[in-house]
Amino acid sequence: MMTSRQRILTAMRHQAPDRVPVSPFGLGHLGYGTDAANRLIALTDPFIDGPVTGGDPILGTAAQVTREQDGDTTITTYHTPAGDLTMRWRRTSVTGATVEFPLKTAEDIERILSIPYEAPEPHVEPFLQRRGEIGEDAMVLAGLGDAICFPATYFSPEDFCLVWADAPDALEHMVSVAAERIDRWVEKASAAGVDGWRIVGGEYASVQLGPEAFRRLVVQYDRPLVDLMRHHGAVSYFHNHGPTMRYLDDFAAIGFDAADPFEAPPWGDCDLRVTLERIGDRVCVVGNLDDMEIIEKRRREDVLEIARERLEAAGPRSFCLGGTASGTYTEKGAENFIAMVEVAEDYARSGGVA
Repeated sequence: MMTSRQRILTAMRHQAPDRVPVSPFGLGHLGYGTDAANRLIALTDPFIDGPVTGGDPILGTAAQVTREQDGDTTITTYHTPAGDLTMRWRRTSVTGATVEFPLKTAEDIERILSIPYEAPEPHVEPFLQRRGEIGEDAMVLAGLGDAICFPATYFSPEDFCLVWADAPDALEHMVSVAAERIDRWVEKASAAGVDGWRIVGGEYASVQLGPEAFRRLVVQYDRPLVDLMRHHGAVSYFHNHGPTMRYLDDFAAIGFDAADPFEAPPWGDCDLRVTLERIGDRVCVVGNLDDMEIIEKRRREDVLEIARERLEAAGPRSFCLGGTASGTYTEKGAENFIAMVEVAEDYARSGGVA
């Protein structure tokens, strides 16, 4: 009988494990170390966050940033040699959101890049501790925003799209600078023992900007990042919400080991059978069930029937049955993940026929 980590790694190598992994991402609302979380980790094959700390690998340690409070608004000022940049974040009784982003125009790119850069040192001890605690019961991954996250989070969504339309070379330059800094961070952390990474950010291009931007801003810079991880023996796992069918070849071109969440309609456009036929020899597909709308809300028997359908569509290789990495499920969702393990075992006993 395989351990959860062995099972996931086998799926990532495009082979058939003893059964298809049942892989929630994270622990939802359970809380690490609680009885419910320990039960989920013991009985399923989850992906668990392993923190790497030490500072912002993109802005670095030399950036001069000040914050002040004005009523319900936090004002953050980035002091640059070319002039200050301002961000405002407002909190209400219900939620909080950025109401002013620090970058507004393409000219602001040079302002933020004028900030002197000193690379931070990654602290991998929290990751190694979590990895030691989990052992073989899960796959531990360090979260990492890729280079496109730099412009996508410092511009508003509207201005991000407008700058791509009006000044794509400037935006790509910003991404290239971020990529160089991220690569340096990952090199150090991987050499120090981080053996699994989860890369986020691709959906900023695939959802907001389109295929050309995805190739120029994501594929071009994430491919060497993944190669760097592989050089150190680390697993690379990609996260990308939204439509996927038009990006399958681009996903495969990046070269990562696995990706989530490959959302099924109506939340996404993933045809699971076609996806595995096209890229299943190059990418392990994770997900295809919705945490919030199916696993958390539907009756147990309905969830298990949908899980059987997903297994039949995907087959026994290069697939982890999971959710959408929403992080919102409760004990009900956790128990449904656990119940799906028996469905996966039945599928394996049947010789891969649901």
